[in-house]
Amino acid sequence: MRGDPKSGDAGPDLLAAGGVVVRRDRGGPCVAVIHRPKYGDWSLPKGKLEPGEGFEQGALREVEEETGQRCRLGRELSAARYRDRKGRAKLVRYWSMEPLGGAFTPGAEVDELRWLPAGEAIELLDYEHDRQLVREALAED
Repeated sequence: MRGDPKSGDAGPDLLAAGGVVVRRDRGGPCVAVIHRPKYGDWSLPKGKLEPGEGFEQGALREVEEETGQRCRLGRELSAARYRDRKGRAKLVRYWSMEPLGGAFTPGAEVDELRWLPAGEAIELLDYEHDRQLVREALAED
């Protein structure tokens, strides 16, 4: 998914996908938020695409790897474009997701999963784009 070489736009160096996983509880919707010990941050589940993998498939795989939840894709949300810590251009596409089942297992990449009401998730998330994605996902209700 490289850009047009004639325009001078090389496109993103890294492609990634993820999701806003929303569980419907009696008290209202709860959002899956993960802690990444390597970065010491709270974020939404996402990760780099594997070679030959499409964005939707990658989003479902990454969310399951990081949260333990098999999910159903909802609508696509706003994408994020930024430079990573190594200065590489990165494109991340996100979807709203409904959990179908599974269980979280802590690991080196993600050591904690929290299901939080929207307001608490927004307060805990470290990145403004993640906070905006939660608002966007819940606005579809």
